[in-house]
Amino acid sequence: MSQKSLAEITTPVRHFTIQLSATRRGARLARLLTERQLDEWGEPYDAAAQVVAELASNAVLHGHVRGRDFRLGLKLRPDRMLRIEVTDARGDRIPRVPDPVEKDAEGGRGLRIVEAYTDRWGVTEAPANAKTVWAELTLRNGDLPPPSI
Repeated sequence: MSQKSLAEITTPVRHFTIQLSATRRGARLARLLTERQLDEWGEPYDAAAQVVAELASNAVLHGHVRGRDFRLGLKLRPDRMLRIEVTDARGDRIPRVPDPVEKDAEGGRGLRIVEAYTDRWGVTEAPANAKTVWAELTLRNGDLPPPSI
């Protein structure tokens, strides 16, 4: 067995999951908790925090159902691939990257930001007519912002 495969077997996947209120405050808290958790794991968090901010904001703005929260999940694999999952209550509203927006438009850039920071992203069905929007990115030291969007 090679050293790399042995290290992958002995290094556990790290998990963090929390349920938050589907409010602007809950979305801000999702970003802050992501920063804190990745820092605790000794990983850079700038890119991941930006992705969580966008996905949590979308969950609050477009996935909110009165009386239902959203869930944030982080899974860090040994190869430093981070999977971010945000589950909201509106499975009938599937996100899509919109057509290009006007330069001074107030919205419409969130998923473009997610695309710029991540290796891939997508949507899966979740129980109770919900959906999970997920994104995967490889954590790198010195994460830099993506080119302008």
